[in-house]
Amino acid sequence: MFPDMDQTDVTGPLAVLSRLPNAKVHVIGTERGPFRDKRGLILTPEMTLDEAPYLDVLQVPGGPGQQALMNNEPLLAFIRDHAASGRPLFSVCTGALICGAAGVLKGRRATTHWASFDLLPQFGATPVRERVVVDGNLVSAAGITAGIDGALTMASLLRGDAAAQGIQLDIQYAPEPPFNAGVPETAPPEVLAAAKAGYQPITEARLKTAREVAVRLGIAPRS
Repeated sequence: MFPDMDQTDVTGPLAVLSRLPNAKVHVIGTERGPFRDKRGLILTPEMTLDEAPYLDVLQVPGGPGQQALMNNEPLLAFIRDHAASGRPLFSVCTGALICGAAGVLKGRRATTHWASFDLLPQFGATPVRERVVVDGNLVSAAGITAGIDGALTMASLLRGDAAAQGIQLDIQYAPEPPFNAGVPETAPPEVLAAAKAGYQPITEARLKTAREVAVRLGIAPRS
């Protein structure tokens, strides 16, 4: 976790992965808490990166605070080392951009929040417009609530479909949204235009950072 993140990126998957048989969850922060997420919820991690134990799975969330971490070498090395071990790495929303800054998306299929989706080639990734994308030990979920879907996918990979289905039933995850506006392709044009305008400042900042990272990693972005 980190300041100015989107807490749903963690709490959604946490609701799933904490229910895995014999699972132990560690809530790790880039700094000691308490701090607030982007909507004001107070978050308190139990440990920092240098206190983290061996992890079978590492989950990386996103949110506006992701921007401040794109050159955080201790964090990027932590992600890089985990991915290099072959253990599962799970990104949610713009957590994929942090993983990209660590250099672990090169040559991989991935997804992220729709407002940052077009940035993935800057990190050498092949963007896939799906809610959850699995590429080897990398599982990436699209924006925010897609983290629940990604976590259920991860649960299935770790413990099998029946265990994942049992968790889905336990949390009664059977979404029936009142509107069909959850992705740009189905949102009303005026709603999409307003959303894009709201994201424009951070999208521009993310593009600038992504280009800098691409240079640092020696990546020629894919078209």
